[in-house]
Amino acid sequence: MKLPKTKIGDVEITRMILGSNTFHGFSHFSAARSNWLKQYFTREKTYELVEAAANLGMNAVLSSAREDFYDILQELERNTGHHMVWICTPSGVTAKDVEPGVKWCADHGVEICMPHQMYTDNNLIPAQNRIEGAEELLALIRSLGMEPGWSTHRPEAITVSDKAGYDIAAYIQPYNSIGFLCSVETDWVARVIRNTPKPVICIKPLGAGRIMPPTALDFVYNSLKPIDTVCIGVLSPQEAEEDVKIAISVMEKQQVNVELQYSRSKQALA
Repeated sequence: MKLPKTKIGDVEITRMILGSNTFHGFSHFSAARSNWLKQYFTREKTYELVEAAANLGMNAVLSSAREDFYDILQELERNTGHHMVWICTPSGVTAKDVEPGVKWCADHGVEICMPHQMYTDNNLIPAQNRIEGAEELLALIRSLGMEPGWSTHRPEAITVSDKAGYDIAAYIQPYNSIGFLCSVETDWVARVIRNTPKPVICIKPLGAGRIMPPTALDFVYNSLKPIDTVCIGVLSPQEAEEDVKIAISVMEKQQVNVELQYSRSKQALA
C-alpha cells in the first residue's frame, strides 16, 4: 500500500507529510519536553527520521527556513535519491520582514513557500476582507518560481483570502479532534477547510501528542477533502511507520489494526 497523493499547484505531494517541530524543539507541551527534544534531536537523529519518512513513502516536509535542515535534505537526496518537497514557512511581522526569508527559500530550492502565521494572522483584517501586504508578498513568491500560500491559525485567513481572490495555492491550518490550537470549534474549522477550493495542509493532527494516532487520524482524514493533506510530527522511525499504516488504512476505508499497549490493568480485556 502506498500513500495517496494530492497537488499544491503543480507540485505533487503525499497526503501525509512530515512535520519538523520535534526536530527544532517545539513540543507545544512543556519547557521540559521542548528542552529534551533539543537535546535528543541531533543532526544524526533528525537525518535518520527524515530518511525513514522518505522510505515509507512521504515525499514532502514542512519546516521553517533553516540552513541546517536544508543541508539534511541535500544529504538525503545525495545518499538515497529521495527528493523531499520542501514546504517552507518564512517568518516576519510585516510583509517587508518576510521578504528576505522568501528570497532565502527561492535560493535553497523550496518549492512551496507559505509565510508563517506570525505574519499572516498579525496582518489579517477580516472587516476589510484583506491581509495587509498580501498581494505584493504573494507576487514575489510566484515570481521566484514557488507555489504561494499562507500558514495560519485563524480560519478567517482562509475565507478572507478566498473572497479577495489572492493567488493562493494552499493553506496551512491546525485541525484535530480536541481543537488544540484551533481558534474556533472544530466543526467550524472543518467547514472552512471543506469549503475552500484550495488544498489545506492540516497541522497538529495529534494535538502535539495529546491524542492517540488511530483516533486522531480517523477524525482528521474522514472530515477533509480528498485534495487535503496532513502534516504529522513523530519521535522515531517506528512512530512514522505506524502513523503511515494508520493513515493508509483510514484513507482506504479499511479496519485500522495497531498493536495495543498492554499492562497488568488490562489483563481481563485480553
